[in-house]
Amino acid sequence: MQHLPTARAEPTQPAAGIWKRMRLWGIAHAVDDLYQGLVPAALPYFVLDRGYSYLAASGLTLAATLGSSLPQPIFGLAVDRFRLGWLPAGGIAVAGIGLGLSGLVTGYPAVWTLILLSGLGVAMFHPAAGKAAREAAGESTSGMSIFAAGGSVGFFLAPVLATPALMAWGVGATALFMPPAVLMAFLLLRNRRRHSEMIADAPPRAGADRWGPFAVLTAVEVVRSVMFFGINTFIALYWIGYLNGSKVMAGVALACFLVGGVSGTLLGGRIADRIGSVRTVQLGGAVAIPLLLAFRMTSGTVAPLIFAVLVGVAVNIPFAVLVKLGQDYLPTRPGTAAGVTLGLGVSIGGLSAPVLGAIADHYGTQAVFTALCVVPPLVLLLGLLLPEPRIERATA
Repeated sequence: MQHLPTARAEPTQPAAGIWKRMRLWGIAHAVDDLYQGLVPAALPYFVLDRGYSYLAASGLTLAATLGSSLPQPIFGLAVDRFRLGWLPAGGIAVAGIGLGLSGLVTGYPAVWTLILLSGLGVAMFHPAAGKAAREAAGESTSGMSIFAAGGSVGFFLAPVLATPALMAWGVGATALFMPPAVLMAFLLLRNRRRHSEMIADAPPRAGADRWGPFAVLTAVEVVRSVMFFGINTFIALYWIGYLNGSKVMAGVALACFLVGGVSGTLLGGRIADRIGSVRTVQLGGAVAIPLLLAFRMTSGTVAPLIFAVLVGVAVNIPFAVLVKLGQDYLPTRPGTAAGVTLGLGVSIGGLSAPVLGAIADHYGTQAVFTALCVVPPLVLLLGLLLPEPRIERATA
């Protein structure tokens, strides 16, 4: 057996063909990450309906984070060693049922445990689904961007769908969100055989795992997620407290940022197929520098909304690219790579939120965005340290 290195990716597939191959995984990712987004959306109703303190409510967020972040690399290792084709379906089912039941039980320990279980389901899904999505996408970053963008869509839809239901029926309305998980799990299980047949004739990926570049890439993902979580957490408060906007406009601003994020994820995949993954990561950092500065310096009603969209695009241009690039650096461990880039790296970046909160308490929300302006240059500098991947196929 010999290893044949290839310097270029496979020819770009027609958009319709990519969507046909990736639509199930993109929709599944949306359903899975819907349950991550439902936790913060439901917290106010646990406080109102159950009388939970803010500390108790934040404990539920901790449960979801612990369940979804720390186990992902472990599941990634398991996926790389064993096939575990059922794991994406099982993960979605556990995520949906755990979250759905959390609003029906009464004791706080039971609620905490069910939300932890829901997070564990999210952790089960990402590494296995990331590996399967890569097998379906091949060397198409556009294909991986459909999978990655699905998660952003699910997170965005969570408050849109949950708020009316929770307002109408209280926290017990979480039960309404169990059927999508069960349905999606059924569809994924039905797809297992077809997916196995589709990849049966594809030559396996080969080559040595490059842990040094992967460590740098993980640092890029952590820094990028600091920027994403910081903006996502404080943009609405910035609109109200600094720009003197209404609560409605604050919600619109958050929606603009998230919609820009979905667009940026898809755009990043298309760009990477043309100029390469490493250059796309560098481009995302470079473009975010002037856009975030412009957002921070702009006042008024319309202009900040425009820059909110553009910043969302720039911040997420590298997202899907980092997932695929991580698998290129670890060709024999695609599940582990997906578990780190989709789970652990993102979650570590989210731990910066309390630090940014302390800045906001002492200096105002505008200081948060001033501090965030130093993050895109770090993304760019770390991106300059990334080497080009070596894509190899094993042939007889």
